[in-house]
Amino acid sequence: MRRIVFTLLAAITFITAFAANINKIDPPFWYVGMQHPELQLMVYGDGIGDASVTVDYPGVNLSSTVRLESKNYLLVYLSLDKEVIKPGTMTLTFTQNKKKTTREYELRARDKNPTERMGFDASDALYLLMPDRFANGNPDNDMIAGLAPYTVDRNDPNARHGGDLAGIEKHLDYFTDLGITALWFTPVLENSMTGGSYHGYATTDYYRVDPRFGTNEEYKSLIAKSHSRGIKMVMDMIFNHCGVEHAWIKDMPSRDWFNNPDHETNFVQTSFKLPPMVDPYTSKYDFWKMNDGWFVPSMPDLNQKNPHVYRYLVQNSFWWIEYSGIDGIRMDTYPYADYDAMSNWMKELNNEYPNYNVVGETWVTEPAYTAWWQKDSKLSAPRNSHLKSVMDFSFYDKINIAKGERTDDFSAGFNRIYNNFVYDFLYPNPEMVLAFYENHDTDRFLGDGQNLDQLKQAVTLLLTTRRIPQLYYGTEIMMNGLKHGSDGYVRKDFPGGWAGDSQNAFTASGRTALQNECFNFYRTLLQWRKGNEVIAKGDMIQFMPQHGVYAYARMYNGKTVFVLLNGTDEEVTIPLTYYREITRDKKQGKDIISNRNISFGNELRMKARESLILEL
Repeated sequence: MRRIVFTLLAAITFITAFAANINKIDPPFWYVGMQHPELQLMVYGDGIGDASVTVDYPGVNLSSTVRLESKNYLLVYLSLDKEVIKPGTMTLTFTQNKKKTTREYELRARDKNPTERMGFDASDALYLLMPDRFANGNPDNDMIAGLAPYTVDRNDPNARHGGDLAGIEKHLDYFTDLGITALWFTPVLENSMTGGSYHGYATTDYYRVDPRFGTNEEYKSLIAKSHSRGIKMVMDMIFNHCGVEHAWIKDMPSRDWFNNPDHETNFVQTSFKLPPMVDPYTSKYDFWKMNDGWFVPSMPDLNQKNPHVYRYLVQNSFWWIEYSGIDGIRMDTYPYADYDAMSNWMKELNNEYPNYNVVGETWVTEPAYTAWWQKDSKLSAPRNSHLKSVMDFSFYDKINIAKGERTDDFSAGFNRIYNNFVYDFLYPNPEMVLAFYENHDTDRFLGDGQNLDQLKQAVTLLLTTRRIPQLYYGTEIMMNGLKHGSDGYVRKDFPGGWAGDSQNAFTASGRTALQNECFNFYRTLLQWRKGNEVIAKGDMIQFMPQHGVYAYARMYNGKTVFVLLNGTDEEVTIPLTYYREITRDKKQGKDIISNRNISFGNELRMKARESLILEL
């Protein structure tokens, strides 16, 4: 009798343990009507890999179950018939040694037709910010129990500072006033890393907003409120790597889940040298080290060649589009991931969301390299990345050199910018290239100085040329900084984002005279640019710099915007005969910067480092 009781208790204990060993399922729910008919469910739980699975739901069939090397994961592949399946809750039954447990799984309706999801483009002005460094709207989430140990210390450039989604939401009117049409945050997903990983590039949960920033629902709500103000949202994603404290590293699903998995005994770091991807003569060693080496020891290199890793990442990107309503994706470290996998991802995404946009970080300063990555590039044929937008690191490089030079008639100063655009013939779609003069990984454009004239010319260029412009938070109020061995020095807190700040630069009264001059310059150009089809869609004609002046025109539907930049530190006089093909019989043009009319005689006098944006 005692033996029978013991056996019964053991069975009950086993059933209870099995019923409780499903810790979570990724994705947490899914959407009906997707083009790709297969859904991967990654089930986490102690010993779950030994279970079998059944499902009984109209339009859903079990395709396969995949048992990985670790018994604590199970991959369940379901086939979804989009002609039959309806939103609802299906029941998954897991069986192990004849013992069963169930888990309900929700299938949701999509909020809108996928063709209605419109990405960002050249009509937009993107504003890049770091949530941890912008504003703290909810101090209660600064310290969260259960995460890897970290500190909140605003005096430490490498610690967390407490900025969050609530802080950003408090200042949506600031973006509207400035004229911003799209926000790009550095990654918002959970980074439960020792030390805090304030920047967000070491993901430890792909389906959870970092609780120090807020919740998934708060992120979704912030996006909806941004949309109500005409502001799009771009999400920063990372397919190349995750954080070293992700569950996948603590318990690897399989050894081929990561590249170079023996990190503790034989660590391999990437070379950070990207040319091997396009080099026709590259060695296998150089390509392998660049492509498969870990970014840093805290960021394990994911193996996108593994079809299960690939499907997990693809589904994650689609899930965030459907769930949160993001309007675009910025993909970090794009060339470091497997080319074919990324190409297939982009092809799938473009098929699902034909009007969407993704920009890839391609950090090489040669235009040919960047153009090689753009969708339909002849340079990479017959391969095709299917990546619509790429980042113009050549523009960034050239303008940061040019700002300290006097423009001559040959190679210095704005000649570098002229030559940058000469190579636009390499791009299938130059207007889908994203340009910038600084970001979170570079020195601030102002360095450790406050040269507003240089900045005004950079802003003028960025917001009027044939590109998608990206701005970096705080430079509109003259925030500066050099890396000095730590990225934190170019990622300072926005003044006024924390209670008790000595300055509140979100308001005109809280800014200095110089900061207001800078802010007003930005606002004038951004508000004028908003909805301006000449800038968003127009053709471009540029003139080789003469007498230190660089000039170019944008033209669309009979309208012309003519831009002139004096790249010298002295007043210059330039004959207008150079530009007759643009000015033609016009007697004057209106400068949108100063709001004054500029008369066209035989010549034009320009002040030192003056910028003119003339509507003709």
